[in-house]
Amino acid sequence: MSEPCALIGILDDGWSGLSAQAHARLAAADLIVGARRTLELVAPQLPFRVKQQAMDGQLGRVPAWVQEAREAGLSVAVLATGDPLCHGIGAFLIGKLGADAIEVMPAASTLQLAFARLKKTWQSARIVSVHSRDAGEWSVGATPEHGLYGLVRAAAGHALIGVFTGPENSPDRIARALIAAGHGDDFRLSVAARLGLPDESVAADLPLADAAARRFPDPNIVVLERIAPPDPRAIFGFDDADFVQRTPEKGLITKQEARALSLAKLRLRPDSRVWDIGAGSGSVGLEAARLARHGHVWAIEKNTADAANARENARRLKASNYTLVEGKAPDGLDAWPDPDAVFIGGSGGELAELIRLVLARLRPGGRLVMNFITLENLATATAALGAAGVAWDVVQLQASRSQPILDMHRLAAHNPVWIVSAGKDAS
Repeated sequence: MSEPCALIGILDDGWSGLSAQAHARLAAADLIVGARRTLELVAPQLPFRVKQQAMDGQLGRVPAWVQEAREAGLSVAVLATGDPLCHGIGAFLIGKLGADAIEVMPAASTLQLAFARLKKTWQSARIVSVHSRDAGEWSVGATPEHGLYGLVRAAAGHALIGVFTGPENSPDRIARALIAAGHGDDFRLSVAARLGLPDESVAADLPLADAAARRFPDPNIVVLERIAPPDPRAIFGFDDADFVQRTPEKGLITKQEARALSLAKLRLRPDSRVWDIGAGSGSVGLEAARLARHGHVWAIEKNTADAANARENARRLKASNYTLVEGKAPDGLDAWPDPDAVFIGGSGGELAELIRLVLARLRPGGRLVMNFITLENLATATAALGAAGVAWDVVQLQASRSQPILDMHRLAAHNPVWIVSAGKDAS
């Protein structure tokens, strides 16, 4: 077996920007693997005997190429852009070949250069890459499969973001996505393009609306800096009046007391995948989306007016990890990923079937929580859980709220709610 493969970071200034050690390893290599663009940067300086292998569209084959060459006693180098261990090929190669098989020789990250050109400190930046997937334009309700999802979610919780872009997922598309997600006035966008080349350019602190209408030279890096204060609202514990509800008769909302206990019973993690069946005004699902900030909520509501209210509430809360479908469960649930937690606030008469479906789809350790105000639905739910051999518990919640009466206060009782909880074994 030959010496470890040299994983060499390179920037667009090419050979002149590499260290003497990198020069020596490239000159001594029998095989050099890289994207055509990076190979062209060093080709004029290489001995004629060096074999060059372009990896464009063949990333998955690179570990085998390296392994075969080393087993044949050949010296191998792989070229990567910037720092291979920052959204680069480094982790992939090390994961496939082992740490002992790779020697990492990084260049400065293009992200680091972009912050240097902008004269902005970057130790607190959240780093996101949208380089590899043509995401298409962002739309409200987009799911985690969308290539811009990680970026939009980062905007919900970070004040400084550095973005590795791609030819399709470009600065203007990023700006439009953030505007669509409700962040149009929250950030300024900067672009550092063609770093290290004679025509390098920097466009600093652009309003998102301006950036959305422009095109920028490739390749480029985007830096997003929050200018508006972060969301001052609590993560959890919204008042009922904070949600748009059905009018003139309000009431199709899980009230705060039942909502708080139901969310506690769901035992959400930051990355939980949640179903909200019978979303109503969206109050439970939207608070779940704030608690599961790195996860996602899929919600379904059959009533058109209530679904419209839920969408408006999602817009007001900038809930970019929330997808609402207008329809009647269980229709369409087969397209959703298996959940970690499910809340049933309304069943449309399909309760027993829904419970069986949910129990089959829940991930190990998952939780099912249901709210009922009628004895019949409570009986149906406990019978279905019992038939499935699932342990359950019920809490009867009877809350009363203070109301003014003359110059004093009295307690006004709400209707009792039964909160049914069940879990799936983690094994």
